[in-house]
Amino acid sequence: MPASHAAVHPEPLLVDVRSRPEFESGHVDGALHLSLERLVHDAPTVLPDKDARLLLYCLSGARSGMALQWLRQMGYTQAVNGGSVGAVALQTGRSIRRL
Repeated sequence: MPASHAAVHPEPLLVDVRSRPEFESGHVDGALHLSLERLVHDAPTVLPDKDARLLLYCLSGARSGMALQWLRQMGYTQAVNGGSVGAVALQTGRSIRRL
């Protein structure tokens, strides 16, 4: 029997690379906060699986683009830039939550 689509293609982990105040003001439900400033230092601990599917986002897509380049240099193979918080919310069908 073939594996289910969900087992073969699990949902990506959403990673918000904005600042803590930006994250708290509104982030995609279920997203992990890993600010761009801490990314290189914290990624190995927070994101130990370098083959995990990661969907990065920020306010416009610029910082998440930088984060994507850094993560690829660090060996992450399945990271993609989702662009803005709004685009990722629409793409994933998740709501925006505030802390």
